[in-house]
Amino acid sequence: MPADADAAATSAITVTPEQLVQAAELIARKRERLHMTHKEMAAALGIPKVGERTLKRWESGEEKPTVAQLQQILSFSEIPPFPNLPLERSEYRMIDLFAGIGGTRLGFWQTGRVGVVFSSEINKFAAKTYAANYGEYPLGDITLIDENTIPDHDILVGGFPCQAFSQAGLKKGFADTRGTLFFDIARILKAKRPKAFLLENVRNLLTHDRGKTFKVIYQTLDELGYEVHYQVLSAKDFGVPQNRARIYIVGFAREQVPFSSCFAFPQPQSTPELKVGDILEPEVDDKYTISDELWAGHQRRRKDNEEAGKGFGYSLFTADSLYTNTISARYYKDGSEILIAQEGKNPRKLTPREAARLQGFPEEYIIPVSDTQAYRQFGNSVCVPVIHAIAKQMLKVLDKTKYL
Repeated sequence: MPADADAAATSAITVTPEQLVQAAELIARKRERLHMTHKEMAAALGIPKVGERTLKRWESGEEKPTVAQLQQILSFSEIPPFPNLPLERSEYRMIDLFAGIGGTRLGFWQTGRVGVVFSSEINKFAAKTYAANYGEYPLGDITLIDENTIPDHDILVGGFPCQAFSQAGLKKGFADTRGTLFFDIARILKAKRPKAFLLENVRNLLTHDRGKTFKVIYQTLDELGYEVHYQVLSAKDFGVPQNRARIYIVGFAREQVPFSSCFAFPQPQSTPELKVGDILEPEVDDKYTISDELWAGHQRRRKDNEEAGKGFGYSLFTADSLYTNTISARYYKDGSEILIAQEGKNPRKLTPREAARLQGFPEEYIIPVSDTQAYRQFGNSVCVPVIHAIAKQMLKVLDKTKYL
């Protein structure tokens, strides 16, 4: 098959008889270009449980897809929906650390003003999702990357994992962060001196180890020459029906941004009232309905916890609920924190697309991994609309430096 035949097949509005004959080769090449396994491609296409096995049979030629099925596969986008802003057109340059699936990058991308010059993410599945949406694979383990090799940039962003700081004292500042992943942010700030940064973490960071952890972080950033602002914001105040409270830490280099005191975190947005039903898909495969055994286990644990005076365990929501609990990286295990009630059957888990919507990701965001990995990724991600709102406030401050 000519090299350009694949491209033609991808953009075809209708499937030709020739393409149907060549279905096995076309599907295999498509999957290879997308760097997906059979399981990942089946998940991305929304094919039911048997999808992985079916794809293998189609590629081997044992069976043939229908015209509609082949068209669905060939029309699956290979073009990243959120390409990097050309650096010659970007007003600010940014690096994306602990990038995950790029939720923070996306919030800045939506401003149309920021280009990314470096990204790092250690998880190979998250990196695959990142590449599918932004057109570039982030580099791996940041602890192995020399900070001096990182390109110059104006903004550093990162949702660093909160490793235990319990051994950190309160007198050594920068030195106390060694051995934690926060140290990698600190050493890059020290070496590259970006004008600003945005860090995100769980709200408990404020109270971890009786406040000592956050005190060390704040002190370190202050000693590095940054004026630091921080606030806890919830996703439900920024247009998504999820009660997700996170701490956001913003800093500006004192010698470069004299107007940093002008920074203010965004106020809760007055948007039309959203409900959980607004992010739910109209038709959902039965595979997302939890089993009788799992449902019985949830109810039993809830009863036991109530009797012991503990939390309830699972949480049930309807389309009329104003918001859900926080979706977490463990959601793939049993979905207990967010179960959707169903008439006449057991509750169900969110679909990966619904999880994406709950975190404010646009519909064109590509999910090129299995359901399990998708749940982990969206559970670990930031809420995009919150980041976007903060990004706009940060750029207002940075814009003032243009007139110095």
